[in-house]
Amino acid sequence: MKKILLLAVAAMTLSAASAQVTVEGSKWHDNISVTLKGGIVSPFQHYAFWKSARGVAGLEVRKQVTSVLGLGVEGEWSFNTSSWDKPYGSLHPSIWGIHSPTIVDHQLVGAFGTINLTNWLLGYKGMPRTLDVEAVLGAGWWHAYKSGTYEVGNEQIVTYELQDQNSWYTKAGLNLNWNVGEKKALTVSLKPAVVWYMGRGATQNTTVFNANCAAVELEAGLTYHFKNSNGEHYMTLCPKQYTQRDIDAINAQVNDLRGQLSSALADADAERARAARLQRELDECNKREPKVVTQTNVIDNSIENLETNVYFEIGKSVVSAAQMPNVERVAIFLKNHPEATCTIKGYASKDGPEDLNIRLAKNRAKAVYDLLTGKYKIKSSRIKSEGNGISEMFSEPEWNRVSICTIQHKK
Repeated sequence: MKKILLLAVAAMTLSAASAQVTVEGSKWHDNISVTLKGGIVSPFQHYAFWKSARGVAGLEVRKQVTSVLGLGVEGEWSFNTSSWDKPYGSLHPSIWGIHSPTIVDHQLVGAFGTINLTNWLLGYKGMPRTLDVEAVLGAGWWHAYKSGTYEVGNEQIVTYELQDQNSWYTKAGLNLNWNVGEKKALTVSLKPAVVWYMGRGATQNTTVFNANCAAVELEAGLTYHFKNSNGEHYMTLCPKQYTQRDIDAINAQVNDLRGQLSSALADADAERARAARLQRELDECNKREPKVVTQTNVIDNSIENLETNVYFEIGKSVVSAAQMPNVERVAIFLKNHPEATCTIKGYASKDGPEDLNIRLAKNRAKAVYDLLTGKYKIKSSRIKSEGNGISEMFSEPEWNRVSICTIQHKK
């Protein structure tokens, strides 16, 4: 049974492997996706969030390196639809604030990385889940379109002559992804994030993480996953390239294991049937009344055919000391009657394997033959030995483990 289970597991494992391998492994252009995104952006503090929200739109191109790690580039543009000119700290206007004379107020161009928390914690099964969560970290170039003269303040008016601003930014956020459709070709995402302008602090030119120089983004995204080498849209990982020869070899192993499994199952069925048959025979034997059979071996010189039995222990073909008188009785008669001949027929009980019992029957007859010709010097031409296989002459199994010596004597 253990062998059958091992064969079954191996056959199923190789079957699964052969079903998933492809002729070629993953290529560099596999696992590529493009995302269109849009939503709102608003300063992190000092402003009412919804009242100050501006529109923002962007584009992402990503390469999924592993089932957990993704790398990509992005561009985002915010639109000048609300006032962010509230001063703070020594009347310095918000870094994000002051109306731009253009429709596009700010732009971000940079790189980012993603960590798929769902696949990291729960494992990747070869097909995306309906819902997964990603952590996002990014950095890049920040540009503000601000050329012109600006006045801020109520009682005290402060005039600023500003130029376009360039710096760098950092970004942290989450992607809440819904993978849509049977092929998972599309993903709909919610993409909350915080973006920091890193070029200055509140009152000095330093690089800091400052809440006054941060904005909150709430975006939605639609991602299209391009087909991979295997024709599927979802993430594929293949550590090596497989040739058709490799696939044929795996299929050959699968077919061989399936054949072995079928053979093992057939053998098991045969053994179960044999066990059931033996159990029925045992039950029938247990129902029988015990019988006592008495046999007397007497050599009578007045008859033409004389018989004597030599009994053996189970599984043995050696004449025991207790049976030697029976052998010697045959030897003495043959010596006293030179014209007499003897036929020795060996038998075995039905206990044990059939092929073993056939050999035992033959060897038991030969054991008596060897004693008569060797120890008692009876000519071999006068003696014939033969194995007659399994015997059911007697009701007791041990009585069937016997060599029957039949002496032919003409008066």
